[in-house]
Amino acid sequence: MDPISLILSALVAGLAQATGDVAAKGVQGVTKVASEEIQGAYNHLKKLIKDKFAGDPKAEMVLEEYEIDPETYEAPLKKKLASNGVDKDSKIIKAAQDVLDKTKEQPGGQQIINQTQSNTISNIGSIGGNFEFKPTQVGGSGSK
Repeated sequence: MDPISLILSALVAGLAQATGDVAAKGVQGVTKVASEEIQGAYNHLKKLIKDKFAGDPKAEMVLEEYEIDPETYEAPLKKKLASNGVDKDSKIIKAAQDVLDKTKEQPGGQQIINQTQSNTISNIGSIGGNFEFKPTQVGGSGSK
């Protein structure tokens, strides 16, 4: 997965977990401790992005609006992430992967990740270009 798609997926997955929107999507079993852990990782990712956006009020606004309406603000946020070099920042990429890893560890977490990645891929397809989907996997035994 390219860095911008990774970051967008992490923002949506982290927001869904951190705000409790998971329950609204019919996914149950997220513990309070896990939610706090994911929220902490999500807040860290968002802070790193905001720091990178410092001095670009439009980018800051797009990030805030993305939380409210990810579908509408995905394309503008992609542009701002790229133009501000967020997709080249290894700390931000690592923080995004951390959000996805923490989300994945939770009951229903993989479902949330799959949905956010599917939505991101769909939106990329509507914009155009070639997209090669390669899920990011870090360690672990994989199957149950």
